[in-house]
Amino acid sequence: MGITTIYFLFTLGNNVLLCLSYSEFSRKNEWHFNSQNASSSCSARRHTIPTLSYKKLIETFPLDEIDGNYVRTVKRCVFSESSPTPLKGSLKLAAVSKEALETMLDLDASALLSEDLVLYLGGSKLFPSSVPLAHRYGGHQFGYWAGQLGDGRAHLLGEYTNRKGETWELQLKGSGKTPYSRSGDGRAVVRSSVREFLCSEAMHHLGVPTSRAASLVVSGEPVWRDPFYNGTVKKERGAVVLRLAKSWFRIGSLEILSKSGELDLLRKMLDFVIEEHFASINKDDPDKYVAFFSSVVNETAHMVAQWMAVGFAHGVANTDNFSLLSITIDYGPFGFMEAYNPNFVPNTSDDEGRYSVGAQANVGLFNLEKLLEALHPVLNPNQRSWAKAFLKGYPQIYQRRFHELFTTKLGLKGQEETDDGYLIAFLLKMMEDTAADFTMTFRQLSEVSAQQLRSGTIPMEMWALQDLSRHKFFSEWVNMYLPRLQRAHASDEARQHSMKGVNPRYILRNWMAESAIRKAENDDFSEVRLLQEVLSRPYTKQPRAEELHYAYRPPHWAHGLKVSCSS
Repeated sequence: MGITTIYFLFTLGNNVLLCLSYSEFSRKNEWHFNSQNASSSCSARRHTIPTLSYKKLIETFPLDEIDGNYVRTVKRCVFSESSPTPLKGSLKLAAVSKEALETMLDLDASALLSEDLVLYLGGSKLFPSSVPLAHRYGGHQFGYWAGQLGDGRAHLLGEYTNRKGETWELQLKGSGKTPYSRSGDGRAVVRSSVREFLCSEAMHHLGVPTSRAASLVVSGEPVWRDPFYNGTVKKERGAVVLRLAKSWFRIGSLEILSKSGELDLLRKMLDFVIEEHFASINKDDPDKYVAFFSSVVNETAHMVAQWMAVGFAHGVANTDNFSLLSITIDYGPFGFMEAYNPNFVPNTSDDEGRYSVGAQANVGLFNLEKLLEALHPVLNPNQRSWAKAFLKGYPQIYQRRFHELFTTKLGLKGQEETDDGYLIAFLLKMMEDTAADFTMTFRQLSEVSAQQLRSGTIPMEMWALQDLSRHKFFSEWVNMYLPRLQRAHASDEARQHSMKGVNPRYILRNWMAESAIRKAENDDFSEVRLLQEVLSRPYTKQPRAEELHYAYRPPHWAHGLKVSCSS
C-alpha cells in the first residue's frame, strides 16, 4: 500500500541577580557567566523557581535497577536515572524563546537577569524536585531494526504544570552521557543546536505540531566531530537546548518493550499514554488500544501533510523520531525545500533518499506499520483486524488533509474537489519542471493581483512566479485558476489577505541557518536572535528581513551546502 505524492520570576534560593534592566539586557543581547566563579555587585532578590516533578512517571514505571551512566544494555524498565554532566568552561545564554518561557513555564522576563539561570538551563544545576531520567527506547532506522537506542545525550528534568493547567515535560539535549550513549560523548554542538532551536520555534509559528525550544546555552567545552563522516575531524563547541513537549514518548518507546517481550510494561505504557494524553479514549474500553492506534494513524497523516504544506523534510524520520502524540520532534538534518522537487533529500547521510520530501507520507505509513507490529501482542484477533483496517485508511486521510491544505494555500473555497485536485497537481508539476521556489511561488501567488496574472504582467520582484511563468502551460493553468478564484472570493483583496495568512514569506532556509551558525561559531549570536524574531512572524513582511534578502533567491555561496546526521 503506497501513496503517490501529488505533487521564562524564579525564586532561586539565595541567588543574586544582575543589576541590569531588561532593556539593557536586550541591547547587550547576550550574557556571559563562568560557572566556576559566580559573583555579582548587586543586592540579592528572591524569586520563585518552578518546581518540577516526575512523580507520575516514577510511580508508574519501574526504573533501571543499575545505577550509573556507563553504557549498557538495559532491561525491564522505561527510564534510567541519569544526571546531566555540566558543560565545562564559560557558559553563555545565547538565545531564549521569551514566548515559551512566559506562556509555558510561567517565567517573567526579569528571570533572564539571574546568574543562576544559565546553570539551570544548561544542566549544571537541577530544578527543585527534579529527578533526571534518560528514556529507553528502540527503533527502526532507515528501515532496519536497530535494537536499543534511547536518550544518548538527553535528560528529562521533570514536568511542570503551569497556571493554565498545561503540563510540559522539560528535556535537555546535549547534556552528557547516559546508559544509552553507545559510542557517543553525550554532547551536542553549536551547529546542530542552533538549527534545532530555530527550527522548532519556526515550525510552531508556522502552525505545525512540534516540540518547543526554550533556550540555547553554549559553552567553551571542546567537542570533536567529523561533520560529514569523511575522516576530517574538527573541534567544535558544546551546547545545550532546553526542549519542551507534552510527552517525549515515541513509536520506538513501544517497540523496544514489544521486541523484548516485556508485555506488562508495554500495557502499562499504553495505559499511561492513553490516560494522560488521549482524553477522548475511555480507559476502561476493552478496545482502547485500537482506538489509540486509530488516533495515531489519523494525527500522523495530518502531521506529515502539514510538513508537506510548508515544504519541510524531516531528514531522519525513523520510528525512534516519530512521536506517539504526532508532534514533530528530534530536529537533525532537516531542510525546507527551495526549488520544488519531490526527490529533495536534506540529509547527506541518506544515500538512498529514503527520507526525501516526497517519500514522507510513505515513511509515515511504514512507521505506523511498525507501531501496529509493536501492538500485536496485546491485541486479540478481532482487534488486529480492526487496526489493519484503520491503517488501510491512512492514504485517504493523508490525501484528504493534503488537499485541504493546498486548496487553502491557493485561496480556493467551496467543494470542487476534482477540479481543485487537478489545479494543485498541475501547479506542482509546473513548479517541478521549472524548479520554481516552493515557498515563494505560493507567497507570490498571494501577493500578485488577478489582473497581473490575467495579463501576464508579473512584476520582476516576484522572481518565483517569473520562473513559473516560463512554463509552456502556465497561461493555461492561469485560465483555469482565475475563474475558480472568482467563485471563491468577493474581491481580489479579500483573496490576497486570506492567502497571505497561510503562505509564509519566511522559512528557515538552509543558507539562513548556515549564516547564523557561522557567526555563532565565532561567538556572535546576533543573527540567531534575529532569525528567531523574523521566524516568529513568518506571514508578515518585515523590513529587516527584506534588507537581508530572506525572501530572495538563495545567494550563490549557498549552493552545495550540506547537512548530515553528525551533531
